[in-house]
Amino acid sequence: MTPMTTTVSPPKIGVVIPVYNHERAIPAVLEAVLQHDLHCVLVDDGSNSTCAAVLDQLAAQTPQQVTLLRHSVNRGKGDAVMTGLRHLAQQGYSHGLQIDSDGQHDTADIPRFVATCAAHPLAVISGCPIYDDSVPKGRLYARYLTHVWVWINTLSFDIRDSMCGFRIYPLTPVMTLIAKQKIGSRMDFDTEILVRLYWRGIQVINFPTRVRYPTDGVSHFNVWLDNVLISRMHTVLFFGMLVRSPLLLARKLFATTRRMASQ
Repeated sequence: MTPMTTTVSPPKIGVVIPVYNHERAIPAVLEAVLQHDLHCVLVDDGSNSTCAAVLDQLAAQTPQQVTLLRHSVNRGKGDAVMTGLRHLAQQGYSHGLQIDSDGQHDTADIPRFVATCAAHPLAVISGCPIYDDSVPKGRLYARYLTHVWVWINTLSFDIRDSMCGFRIYPLTPVMTLIAKQKIGSRMDFDTEILVRLYWRGIQVINFPTRVRYPTDGVSHFNVWLDNVLISRMHTVLFFGMLVRSPLLLARKLFATTRRMASQ
């Protein structure tokens, strides 16, 4: 899709960081995020006592800048992000910036994300990773399978990378979607919500950003469970695409026609 620029009030953006046992990385991540004068919601997704204590301390140090929400048990990254986004919406924020807690995302890009959001407030600003040598090659190659499925399930190449957890959401369509549709609660969340927002006509702006793997050496990707959930998600989305294919093709034809007319 071609991004549309819309003149509206400046977006009110809050940050959501889902945290699960990243006590070594989260202090530096939070410090870097807070340098950009954005309120931050930490969502403790059932972390161990060590990590929980670190989060309590961080929230107590900057209570005006940080809100700490807590799941009593681990519910998955997706559920943690949705908890944070719901809180932001309830507090009157227009947009939510999602970023991971392990330090893999470049917080120096936040001002550029925010500026792009201000120019295109109706769109999702979605991180498109530029990897350094720290990325595991197996994980890098495996991502391409999801890329192909997303291109099939959207009948487009408009989403270049659906798995990067560094993005800005417009909260109104997100709240409408998650109120009506069950979204994957674990590592399937990032891809599913992006595809379903795209189906609803929300533009996706692919934003190049540097990614490194991770500073604390902790990954919560469950090879068996998360791969099963992701495979099931792709299957469900595929059949959803078949139902929506006439609309998706019509939208694509309209966009192509409009682009040709403007040349």
